[in-house]
Amino acid sequence: MEHKIKVELGDITKCETDVIVNAANTSLMGGGGVDGAIHRAGGKAILDECMHIRNKQGGCKTGEAVITNAGDLPADYVIHAVGPVWQDGSKNEDKLLYSAYHNSLKLASKNNLKSIAFPNISTGIYGFPKERAAEIAIHAVQDYLVEDEFIQNVTFVCFDEENYRIYSKLLP
Repeated sequence: MEHKIKVELGDITKCETDVIVNAANTSLMGGGGVDGAIHRAGGKAILDECMHIRNKQGGCKTGEAVITNAGDLPADYVIHAVGPVWQDGSKNEDKLLYSAYHNSLKLASKNNLKSIAFPNISTGIYGFPKERAAEIAIHAVQDYLVEDEFIQNVTFVCFDEENYRIYSKLLP
């Protein structure tokens, strides 16, 4: 099975794919950046499901992921992955970011979703260094795809030119 990994410059809320990943916070209640954009574009249905998950399990831990419907978005589902807030690199941030990507892919496979689009998790208000985050993201995806035959297409959707240049340089 041939896996395709690509990078695009654009708006993840417009992706027509099986599932998009949201760079969520632990509360799952929406926020700034990509999280706020996904909640606004997807509408109340996403928030309702996030509230249901929160009531059941108390939010989502850093490095973990949960799945909801995609509401009004063109994707079929949204995986809400919680990346770490960058502190200084000594608080397991690399491992937690890797886990956020890995757990998102695991959830996509478990739900029979063949195509997935990722934002640049933790690089906005969470302050993770962009180059380091891109290396971890690509590494996590490549590692996962060695083990998984189901996922066929992975797209890194970069909202800004800087991330787009970084990912374009790192991806063959």
